[in-house]
Amino acid sequence: MTKPYLLGALHDGTVRKLTYRIVQKDREYIEFLLKGIQRLGQKAWMYKEGKNRQLYVVEFSKSFLKDAVIASTEDKIDYIRGYFDTDGGVSRDPKVRYYIYFAQKNLKDLKELRKYLIELGISCGIIHNPSKSADPNYWRFFISSKSYERFAQIIGSWHPIKSHFLRMKI
Repeated sequence: MTKPYLLGALHDGTVRKLTYRIVQKDREYIEFLLKGIQRLGQKAWMYKEGKNRQLYVVEFSKSFLKDAVIASTEDKIDYIRGYFDTDGGVSRDPKVRYYIYFAQKNLKDLKELRKYLIELGISCGIIHNPSKSADPNYWRFFISSKSYERFAQIIGSWHPIKSHFLRMKI
């Protein structure tokens, strides 16, 4: 776990006055984040959100990442991995064509992410809005099929479910 990884993971997070919150259905992933944040020396806590909801939250102080930057190639890789683990996707149904994608409402962030991937030699499709009528501010792009293996080897995933589906392409 690194601070750049957490910066990437925060693309699916919530900013509160004093804390960041990352919410997922997968308890195992939230536990992974909790332990990683704690290993980096930061206090963090985890809880289930709501009585009848299957959502788990890890929360930690905003001050922990205030000086974190994406500077090196390794930082970019960790950042992309964190982004993918919370806001990226991979096909899970063997009956559909395999795909890897990123989706985000913040177009500027998505452009920066795509630029990092291209710098790493990973081919990407164009950023597009899949349905302007459904959501004019929702953007995504796919990883080119010729770069699936490279993506899996260089970026990979620490998410317990997504990592399984990425390993299928190595």
